[in-house]
Amino acid sequence: MNTPGTLYLIPTVLADDTAAQVLPPQVAERVAALSYFLVENARTARRFIKSVAPQQVIEELSLTVIDKDSTEAQIQAALHPVAAGQDAGVLSEAGCPGIADPGAELARRAHQLGLRVVPLVGPSSLLLALMASGMNGQSFAFHGYLPIERPRRVAALKQLEKQAISQHQTQLFIETPYRNQQLLDDLLATLQPGTRLCVAASLTAPTEYVRTDTIAGWRKQGAPQLHKQPAVFLIGA
Repeated sequence: MNTPGTLYLIPTVLADDTAAQVLPPQVAERVAALSYFLVENARTARRFIKSVAPQQVIEELSLTVIDKDSTEAQIQAALHPVAAGQDAGVLSEAGCPGIADPGAELARRAHQLGLRVVPLVGPSSLLLALMASGMNGQSFAFHGYLPIERPRRVAALKQLEKQAISQHQTQLFIETPYRNQQLLDDLLATLQPGTRLCVAASLTAPTEYVRTDTIAGWRKQGAPQLHKQPAVFLIGA
């Protein structure tokens, strides 16, 4: 009977050309040693692999796409080689696999199969934003994407503000980069003047922007231009 392989959760960069600054050597070493990858996007994954492990011959690698639309059967099939003894690496579009990411389903199924799951160290936009925000890092919740429709989004923001104040719990959420400006405008129009808001955009990039202030302070100073910049938003008491 074959010894099962290991599923490695491999972090990627948040910003282009930052691998040397944000990824430890173990990441490149592991990428160089693997020949089977489960990826969210094949094109992005190939580019990342070549950037950190240039000795890899991309044409000789096996890449299987597992994204938010993958079925349970596809996830199970993707892990079959690992159960049979082959190590695999999970690669997300950005940051850490499994955090706001379909890689979580691979890890879930791997545990059910009794496979070893190993997370490697790398940048997480959520943790970096929380670290820099000055908000409560003892109690926090991540809510992913808020509703697109404005009335539902405004209602969700009011509910998150209520939770932040009543539970003294930091509330984190994200938005598609091209809708960030509308979300920020809604935040400044909806929340109470004394509520604290942190915006953490383009983390680890040369254009990184992190600011925490009350809503009153934000309104006084004005909103930054966030269009098409990846950002994390945090609400705190």
